[in-house]
Amino acid sequence: METKIYQIKKDAADHAAIEEAAKVIRNGGLVAFPTETVYGLGADAQNPQAAEKIYAAKGRPSDNPLIVHIAQKEDLSKAAGEIPKAAALLAEAFWPGPLTMILRKQTSIPKETTGGLDTVAVRMPDHPTALALIRRSGCLIAAPSANASGRPSPTLARHVAEDLNGKIPMILDGGEVGIGIESTIVDLTEKEPVILRPGYITGSMLEAVIGPVKLDAGILCADASVRPKAPGMKYRHYAPRAEMIVVEGRMEQVVEKINALADAMRAQNRKTGIIGTDETISSYRGDVAFSLGSRADAEEIARRLYRILRELDESGVDIIYSESIAAQGIGQAVRNRLLKAAGYQTLAPDENSGGWKIVS
Repeated sequence: METKIYQIKKDAADHAAIEEAAKVIRNGGLVAFPTETVYGLGADAQNPQAAEKIYAAKGRPSDNPLIVHIAQKEDLSKAAGEIPKAAALLAEAFWPGPLTMILRKQTSIPKETTGGLDTVAVRMPDHPTALALIRRSGCLIAAPSANASGRPSPTLARHVAEDLNGKIPMILDGGEVGIGIESTIVDLTEKEPVILRPGYITGSMLEAVIGPVKLDAGILCADASVRPKAPGMKYRHYAPRAEMIVVEGRMEQVVEKINALADAMRAQNRKTGIIGTDETISSYRGDVAFSLGSRADAEEIARRLYRILRELDESGVDIIYSESIAAQGIGQAVRNRLLKAAGYQTLAPDENSGGWKIVS
């Protein structure tokens, strides 16, 4: 299959290319397109065969739900059978934007789209190309991130091509995305709302609109026994090809430990990649070192994360050591992605022995 790539200006969408992409969607095909978070891989959400094509192209487990994207708030009722007051309030406050809500699904949404569940994940993206594609297709568009399953999510069209070239017919290239990590997911089907995936919309922002919101216990630890109710809960996600370990502790401890590990790897002729921040990057001795940005700018760190993981792949490192990020504000989402990318492997000081221990 030939994959066509069309460049789309964000402020002046290419009507012909979007119309062609909309036709592909209507005919049950797949199109990768930009959103404000990451690139998505879209198909008609109400067409079970189209949804199955997404799983096949990505190599994605079929019990991992897809997010349904809509272009206007009124279309929420086309995807969700029940719309609680909290959903209406959150839609008014944050849509279009990087917030996904889990609700009871409409019967018209097949279980191929929802990973076999009776619930559906829905959001309204804040990107003109995405919104134009949804409107012109006349469909609700199911769209996970446009990457091979488990790989870092794409923030550039070339990332999509790296993973899916020859597997999908079209990519709409809208340049680099603005946020760089996936949407916040909040489950509104329980008695109390639960954040299943942290993102740009933080818990405190949600609570300012609808009151108390819980944080799912699996966000910062692994629990393979749980069936995923939202994308990214169960399986290893966002991962580079190399083994990755997140190193916790005081900044000076972390720098010293990562340098010692890098020296040991060099002695074994293993190439080491390091992920640091502006405050520490000049102190590292790894073969390849990238800064996520300043710890004072968590949004910039979020934008850079997936691109850096892919650049480390391109550099051919054998192992990656990363600093951790404090779980505050959007930093919670970055920390979640780092831990998922590392398969929850963390190295932390052991207060009992005075040494270090692996926690996984």
